[in-house]
Amino acid sequence: MTNIDSRIRLGISACLLGERVRFDGGHKRDAFLVETLGRFVEWVPVCPEVESGMAAPREPMRLVRLDGRTLHLRVTMSGEDLTRTMNRYTRRRIDELAGEGLCGFILKKNSPTCGLERVKTYSATGQLAKPGRGLFAAAIASRFPLLPVEEEVRHNDPRLRENFVERVFAYQRLRTLFASRWTLGDVVRFQTIHKLTLMARQPQAYQRLGRLVGNGKTMPRSDFRDSYSSAFMAALTIVATPRRHANVLQHMLGYLKKTLDRESRAELLALIEGYAREQVPLVVPLTLFAHHIRRCGVTYLADQTYMQPHPSELMLRNHV
Repeated sequence: MTNIDSRIRLGISACLLGERVRFDGGHKRDAFLVETLGRFVEWVPVCPEVESGMAAPREPMRLVRLDGRTLHLRVTMSGEDLTRTMNRYTRRRIDELAGEGLCGFILKKNSPTCGLERVKTYSATGQLAKPGRGLFAAAIASRFPLLPVEEEVRHNDPRLRENFVERVFAYQRLRTLFASRWTLGDVVRFQTIHKLTLMARQPQAYQRLGRLVGNGKTMPRSDFRDSYSSAFMAALTIVATPRRHANVLQHMLGYLKKTLDRESRAELLALIEGYAREQVPLVVPLTLFAHHIRRCGVTYLADQTYMQPHPSELMLRNHV
């Protein structure tokens, strides 16, 4: 279960916290990140431009594709090439961040340094070229391939927001698992408590991870750790749909069939159907499930991370 008292460390583009570091001297403060998620995490703010020595305000910059491939960071008006400066800074800062114990990173959309997807790029003659990725964002994704990384704009979608936060807390649990002298028994327990979380994404992913655990004794420990971590985090990138959630809720109901009376079972079934039709949010059937799980003492379900994958105070499941 999630320990809501622990403060996870997340990297973030500093402008999203309200720091006036943008090219125009302004910021892009995000209320959800600062006022809501910020109560449960410790931010590690980063601004590649200012930290690499640029002023705020400053002239706008953009990404230019030379020879149609290599991305360069150039000042829009003067054409000054700042690629070497940014790359030198990025190498140093990435090394520092490797020691910060980060469990996720939130980046500013469209930035030529921090933009994660579909950042505008231009040809040497100024024509729009194939979209790319900001120089710093590309380095983050390359150095930390398992780290949950998102752009802030995607948090406007409740399902994407919930998925990202769930991945962050799951990544913390995964790191904790392999940080000590772990055994395959520890991994089996980890796999067990994440069963419903994985099934809400893709049942095949749970099965693949199970086979991997089953073959664990035949693999070098480091190879097994890396393979399991990669497959686990890849599975969680799949966004759970209402249909998948409804299937999981039906599965949970099976564990209560011997202890629930007919009326209680009918009430849960009605809420599951209401959720599947998107008439009620996920929190509604889960709240009633939690009541019956406590009352009936169903330890297996009580231990599932699916029941509380992140602090309930975030109210993320009130909107999915």
